[in-house]
Amino acid sequence: MGRGRRSRERVLGHLAELRRLPLGEGPAAAFRERLRAELLSAHPGLLSTHSAADPVRPARRSRRRRARRLSWVSQIATFGLTAAMMLSAFATYQALPGDTLYPLKRAAESTLVRLSADDVQRAERELISAKTRASEVARLLGSSGDGPLVTRTLTEMEESTRSGISRLERAEPRSPKINRFARDQKNMVEPMLERMDGDQQDKATGYLDYIDGLVAPG
Repeated sequence: MGRGRRSRERVLGHLAELRRLPLGEGPAAAFRERLRAELLSAHPGLLSTHSAADPVRPARRSRRRRARRLSWVSQIATFGLTAAMMLSAFATYQALPGDTLYPLKRAAESTLVRLSADDVQRAERELISAKTRASEVARLLGSSGDGPLVTRTLTEMEESTRSGISRLERAEPRSPKINRFARDQKNMVEPMLERMDGDQQDKATGYLDYIDGLVAPG
């Protein structure tokens, strides 16, 4: 008996079995399993076809794709936020008196001073602030409306200098840091005198006289 004939007879037998079922009643579980096994044995390709048609797998693939997309979106958002924060920090650091971000820059400096671990560190940060004010004066000179801003910045530079030096002298008497600071400030402020007006020059000259007295002889 040929293979095709045997298959036809099995199909006819299944049909006869289904015909004997009462209306409204589905085939028994054993019958369904037997029919499935026979169909798969006769057509092995049905298994892969069935698997490909399984709606669960596309759903899983879709979820994985969404998860990957969300991961990329999250990474891009994190990178963008980091870049924005870095740009904001750079813009704040570069801010000059009169700029919108300048109060934030000064607040950050004040916070660092307050959070200093000891008097030496606090003094050093105050002297760093004084150097920053000198750099700001150099950038302000020649800009429009620089007069009041330069004068105010020179005043703040001197206040930070006196506070830092006083604190450092108490914590580390005769510290070599004082000499280095005084020389650096003189080299920065002195060349600016010719670009200042009368009042600004008077204030800057008084500052230079003060820091000259900080340099130890010899």
